[in-house]
Amino acid sequence: MRVAFQGEIGAYSEEAALALFTGATVVPYPSFEGVFEALEGGAVDRAVVPIENSLHGSVHTNYDLLREHDVRITGELQLRIRHHLLARRGTTIDTVRRVLSHPQALGQCRDFLRSRVPDADVVPAYDTAGAAKQLAEGGQPGDAAIASRRAALEYGLVILAEGIESNHRNYTRFLALSREAEPIADPGALGWKTSVVYAPKENLPGALFKSLAVFALRDIDLFKIESRPLVGSVGKYLFYLDLAGSERDEPVRLALDHLRELAASVRVLGSYPRGSTVG
Repeated sequence: MRVAFQGEIGAYSEEAALALFTGATVVPYPSFEGVFEALEGGAVDRAVVPIENSLHGSVHTNYDLLREHDVRITGELQLRIRHHLLARRGTTIDTVRRVLSHPQALGQCRDFLRSRVPDADVVPAYDTAGAAKQLAEGGQPGDAAIASRRAALEYGLVILAEGIESNHRNYTRFLALSREAEPIADPGALGWKTSVVYAPKENLPGALFKSLAVFALRDIDLFKIESRPLVGSVGKYLFYLDLAGSERDEPVRLALDHLRELAASVRVLGSYPRGSTVG
């Protein structure tokens, strides 16, 4: 099985992909759009993408791509994110003058950077593992990167400091994607979850309240609601819902049928086991 992820080898997305698909061949892509296109076009069998972080919120790009591409959510997991300061051999924390990493990782390690390397320049990179790879392939003296332990092993770097994130309750939720509705097996799953995107009808007073009421009337728990602008329509929005249960469950099925009566469009993005926590 070939599984696509965004970033370089050693990225947290790769770690999530291997946790979701043990023994798979992981295939890195430079962009999220490339990941979705590879899956939809058949270049890979599965894909894994981040959808939200406990500290920095949702990955809005991937919400949009879920709607734009003909793929299904088949699983999820929560990955504990541990950041480390990496450098080439011979570098010490006292000699670090520049730190490279993804902007979110830099933000998540702000306290460490201010206290331990206050004079170092902070340089954004497109990926944490990409920053580590760049450092290994020809960084300047005094360069360091924030990335995973696996990235350090992959690129022959040393760890100058471990667990440098400001908040240790740092988790990223990843989604497993497929072209078919084939939920992955997760022995640790805590029930089922269904993800839906819908557009309310125009000029319908109380549209959001009425659309959510179809679930409340059937005692269906909502885990999350996310709004995204409807491209090309100023002031109009799409709503993404994560709700308890499978689309095969009668209460969920009836609620979705009811929602279709109230909404301009409804699309089920997937029903899948509620993911466990890794790391």
